[in-house]
Amino acid sequence: MTTRPHDGGPKDGGLPVAAPRPWPIASVLARVRGSSRLVEQGNANELTFAAMGTQCRVQFATPRVGARRVSDAVLEWVAGFEAKYSRFLDDSLVSQINAAAGGPWMALDPEAERLVALCDQLVFMTRGILDPTALPVIRLWDWKKARIPTDAEVASGLALVGWRQVQRVPGRFRLPRAGMAIDLGGVGKEYAVDQVILLLAQAGVVSALVDFGADVRVLGLPSDGRPAWKIGLEDALRPGTPWTHLVLRDGAVATSGDYLRGFDAGGRRYGHIVDPRTGRPVDQDVLAASVFAPSCTQAGMLSTAACVLGPVEGRRLLESSPGVHGCIVTRKGTVTTSRFHEFVST
Repeated sequence: MTTRPHDGGPKDGGLPVAAPRPWPIASVLARVRGSSRLVEQGNANELTFAAMGTQCRVQFATPRVGARRVSDAVLEWVAGFEAKYSRFLDDSLVSQINAAAGGPWMALDPEAERLVALCDQLVFMTRGILDPTALPVIRLWDWKKARIPTDAEVASGLALVGWRQVQRVPGRFRLPRAGMAIDLGGVGKEYAVDQVILLLAQAGVVSALVDFGADVRVLGLPSDGRPAWKIGLEDALRPGTPWTHLVLRDGAVATSGDYLRGFDAGGRRYGHIVDPRTGRPVDQDVLAASVFAPSCTQAGMLSTAACVLGPVEGRRLLESSPGVHGCIVTRKGTVTTSRFHEFVST
């Protein structure tokens, strides 16, 4: 049960509040910088680097601020974000929260509280289909070794899943049961895209495209005079090749799918997107879902939810979300929202 007291203080049962240890910003920044490359492309600059487990690309035109200064600001922000919120780093804030499950409260700064609020939105917007506390069941599946957990393991993992179990008060966060764990994979990378766009705008950039592993948001129009950005959607059956292109003048596009990560066993495909309601990979015959929305955070939430729900319920969810359009690609064909065709390049 989420705790939101209004009588002046948290009902924490006298539990201590832990101040988080510093997360590994310096080492992550060194790695991200070492992978980066900045090149001039016509009227724009393109920064590429590896971070958050994916390839990142930032194309930008900046008439008033030096390209290197902008690039350094982007690399520093992204590295700091990964160092703080990646569950794959032992000293990240997320890993410290998970290690403290069943124990003390963890102190949160204002930025961390915003990420927790985004988790609330994730659960609400997807009607509980996605859950940041699903990590205990996600960890049961080993896609590299093609390991299928037992029914008993899945049942035990599911007992630790449920965002409503999380305890929260202003400035504090707690996972009440040992073994619980959170993962910001459902909102983190997409939130980072939105924040980098904001950073660029504040730095005086007038034209930009931010692409973090097929999660894309644009700012302004292309610097080469084109009337819109052209965004390719990868063909799940032919990775590396677009099956269509979207025309984008503002907003974001996010794509989710499990066609690149998974394994086959017993005549069935086990992809890497796990349904937190069942503790098992989704089985909806969906290869990928792409969503256009005002923000990348919203687009990412809904594209993953559409993969879990499948073509019928997924389309219904997208149609019910204001300002959202999308497509769901299955092995039998492609299902689109009613206005998706308006954004397809002819």
